[in-house]
Amino acid sequence: MAHADSPTDLDELDRRILAQLQDDASLSNQELAERVHTSPPTCLRRVRRLTELGVIEKQVAILDPVKLGSTLTALVEVTLDVQAAERIEEFEARMQAEPAVLQCYRVSPGPDFLLIAQVKDMPAYHALVHRAFTAQANVRNVRTFFSVHRAKFETRLAID
Repeated sequence: MAHADSPTDLDELDRRILAQLQDDASLSNQELAERVHTSPPTCLRRVRRLTELGVIEKQVAILDPVKLGSTLTALVEVTLDVQAAERIEEFEARMQAEPAVLQCYRVSPGPDFLLIAQVKDMPAYHALVHRAFTAQANVRNVRTFFSVHRAKFETRLAID
């Protein structure tokens, strides 16, 4: 099995399978096999292999936050007071457990983290700030930008 962070060798069939699954992961194996021009057993074997290798991390439904009443997207820069490895890992673990935080990136240079959060409204954002940042002794600075318009949202990765 390949190391989690190493690139995986993909052939043309793997790429076709991944392209189709990025468009619609709900395809049956039969439908997927037809679209990528291979037999269903070969297709199933390839999808299982790509999953075992971690190329396919998971299959999900992408929801529209606005239709669920979650209208505020916040891009949050967080700077920690202490950047020791264990303190960074503690912060990451808290962000992983926080439902409103959709994405958490450790960045450099600048702040220590960039977060993407989705909340219902401003009171929900303030509750998030208190819960995730203000109540945490190791957060030195928080700077938030609020999205006024999302021009692009994509989950598709380019497969070279």
